[in-house]
Order: sequence, then structure tokens, then C-alpha cells
Amino acid sequence: MKKYETVIGLEVHATLATKSKAFCSCSTEFGGEPNTRCCPICTGMPGALPVLNKQVVDYAIAAGLALNCTITKECKFDRKNYFYPDLPKSYQISQLYYPLCRNGSIEIESSEGRKLIGIHEIHMEEDAGKLIHDPTENSTLVDYNRSGIPLLEIVSEPDMRSKEEAIAYLKKLRLILQYLGISNCKMAEGSYRADINLSVRLKGEAKLGTRTEMKNMNSFKAIARAIEEEEKRQIDLLENGKSVVQETRRWDDSKNTSFSMRTKEDASDYRYFPEPDIPPIEISDQWLHIIRERQPELRDEKMARYEKEYDIPTYDAAIITESKFMAQLFEDTVALGSNPKEVANWLIIDLLRLLREEEMDIDEVSFTPSHLCELIEMIEEGTINRTIAKEVFEKMFKDKVDPKEYVENQGLSMVSDSEVIRSEVKKVFADNEKSVSDYKNGKTKAMGFLVGQTMKAMKGKADPSLVNMIVKEMLMN
Repeated sequence: MKKYETVIGLEVHATLATKSKAFCSCSTEFGGEPNTRCCPICTGMPGALPVLNKQVVDYAIAAGLALNCTITKECKFDRKNYFYPDLPKSYQISQLYYPLCRNGSIEIESSEGRKLIGIHEIHMEEDAGKLIHDPTENSTLVDYNRSGIPLLEIVSEPDMRSKEEAIAYLKKLRLILQYLGISNCKMAEGSYRADINLSVRLKGEAKLGTRTEMKNMNSFKAIARAIEEEEKRQIDLLENGKSVVQETRRWDDSKNTSFSMRTKEDASDYRYFPEPDIPPIEISDQWLHIIRERQPELRDEKMARYEKEYDIPTYDAAIITESKFMAQLFEDTVALGSNPKEVANWLIIDLLRLLREEEMDIDEVSFTPSHLCELIEMIEEGTINRTIAKEVFEKMFKDKVDPKEYVENQGLSMVSDSEVIRSEVKKVFADNEKSVSDYKNGKTKAMGFLVGQTMKAMKGKADPSLVNMIVKEMLMN
């Protein structure tokens, strides 16, 4: 078989975390009863005029700076004309001729190593509404709550060559937007979705092949599968002497295949022209300076600082900083005086395990840094042992309990009274005479059993080091 190369470019749509829509004061809150968060402006009523939300521009500039873009000092909006039931004005306010951000880049890391992916442009636009198909009634309803919600469209260069690189790009970009605080990027809510532009060509050829587009993909797993299947489909066509048609395809994840929707449009099909109701935006040096001063520490910088400042391994720093929420939880707990490595262990091992078991997102965690700090203090002070601490941590996670109050109310404080422990050891010895005899006959593993039985008898509340010492002492007598 001939050797082909896959060429991938991605168009990412990220919903901006503004409280109101791009051109009106309607709420952007997710959900709500259909058609309750819309007004004459976002439903395109005659005579209603849009007013630009300044925070949309602030957020777009922040994204452009974080992605190493050149900021267009005078940018404009355009009308993208097309007719679809969920687009009430029959046009979308977007940017074609003068997008706000151009010529950026983002560095990704995959099994192939580090690679720079070009950002062609970032432009602002408004979202469309949502069609709701009801198969039982054989009807389609329209919800305009989403109509007019501000989006950033981030258009990459066709620099990716595999599904692995595409997923690495999407994950890195999502983290940057989340760290900036400009989008929650919740894929399940559609606030972070991607259009895949893909073509194949013979390795070594400079000319791009004919591309197809798969729109509105909102799952990393689905995106990876869609790329893999589209690669195969296009290669099979070329191998059989057929041509790839430039078109938009719909990915059906349940069937693991795509279907042709329509011939791919070009810009001319949308009859773009300047938006007459919104004046040009002039970005001053002062405005840029204000946004630059607000830029937060991003993930790569935070990772490097954690390794140096907190002396934690690269692996730990990488896992903690995969989530802005977890990174903040880590920093806030350390700031209260907890040992960084100890905090990292609780987050990486115990917290992530509970999140998987409960199928929760990290930002749903409700215990506070002070509670985690208190738990770690109780271990260090010898108030509780690690076995009890794990029980308390799970109660903190599930029931939001105060750890100190819970330990006190449940009588979980560690027993360090040697006479109390000695009394329990005597009972264990009496109930397990064979194990005592085995130890004295050279079977030293029997001691571990006796220690375990003592801990069990004391419901895990005894000081393990003291139990070990007393068991050994009594066995030697």
C-alpha cells in the first residue's frame, strides 16, 4: 500500500464565560426552560439593534495573548449569511476580514516529541440556537436560549498529522482557556467543541489533498475515532481510484462511522459583508496593557514553579496542574502550612480515586483547603493514623464533614496509651496461641498476623508503631 500522510486542521468553538450574551443583556447560564433567555435582539426581531459586550473583547484579547497572536488594532464584525431554523436572523454576526487575533502558536507534546502548532486566527462570533428533534411527535422544535451566546472560534493551521497530535492540541488549548478563566470548556454542555478538517496525501507531497469537515465534535474519544475512520475512508477511496469530495460529514459515534451532510461551502457561499450595526473596534496600547497585566499564571509556568518551589516530582506537578481547580486547592492547602508532598499525595491518590468512583468532575469537590489541612495536621500530630485518615477524607468528600468534629464525635482519635494496647495484645495472644508458638519457633511472619489482629481488635485506632513495639516485646518474653 502507498504511504499516506494525514493532514488535520481544527476549528474550535469555545463558549465565553460572560454573564450576558454577546450583543444583548440576556443570561448565558446553561439550561433553563426553552426560549426563556432570549429577547428581540438575540431572536433577530426587526428594528432590534445589537450592542457589543466589552468583556467578550477582553476575553478574546486574553486568549490571543496567551496563544502568542498578533492583535488586530482595528477589527470589525461581519455578517455571515445562511438560512437555518436555529439562526433567527438568517445571519450570524462573526468576523472574516479583520479577525481580532492572527498568527499565533501553541506548543504540544506527544509521543513524537514537542511540536509547534500554528494558530491561523481567533475571531469572535455569536452562537446559534438549538434544534430539538422529537421522534415520537415527528417534529423539530427550536430553543433560542443559546442564540447570541458569545463564542471564540480558534482556527489552527493544518499542522497536525495524527489523532494523537489533534487530541494533545485540544487538551492543551482547553487548559489554557480554563486557566485564563474565560471559558469553562465543558464539552458535555457544548461549551468546547471542534470541527475537524482532514485530508490525506502521499508522503512527501507538498500539495494538500481534498479535505472534509466533521462539525461540532464534543468528546475527545469521539474525535479520535472520527479522525481514525476518516483517514481510512479517504485512503480507501484513493486506493480504489476514486476522488475525495469536499463536503461536510456528520459523525455518528454509536455506529463509528460518518455520513455526508452537504457539499462543503466556501466563504463566498455565505455572502459575507461588513456588519452595519456595530462600529469598528479600536484596540489601544493601554487596553492591551491592562489585559496583559491581568494574565494569570498558565499551566506550563505553574508546573515549573511547583517543581522548584515545592520540590515535588514532575509527575505530581503534571497531574495537579491538569485542572485549574485542583491546582488552586493544592496551593491554598499548602499556604495554610501543610507539607506540599503530603497534599499532593492526598489529591493524586485519594481524591482522584473518589472522583472516578463517584463519576464526578473535579470542580464538584466541596471540601475546603482548611479541612484538608486539618486532616493532615491530625496525622502529623498523631491524633489519627492513616487508615482512619482515609475514612475521614472520604466523609469530607462525600458528606462535607469537618474532620476534627467528625473524629471527635465518632471517637476515632488514636490510642497511644501503652497499657491499653498491652491489654489488647494479651487478649490477642490468648486467642491466637498457635501464632505465638509459631513465632517462638522461628516463623517470624506470625508477628505481622498478631499485629494485624491487635489493630483489628482496636478498630484501627491504635498507634501502629506502638503496637509493633509492644507485640515484639511481649513475644520476646
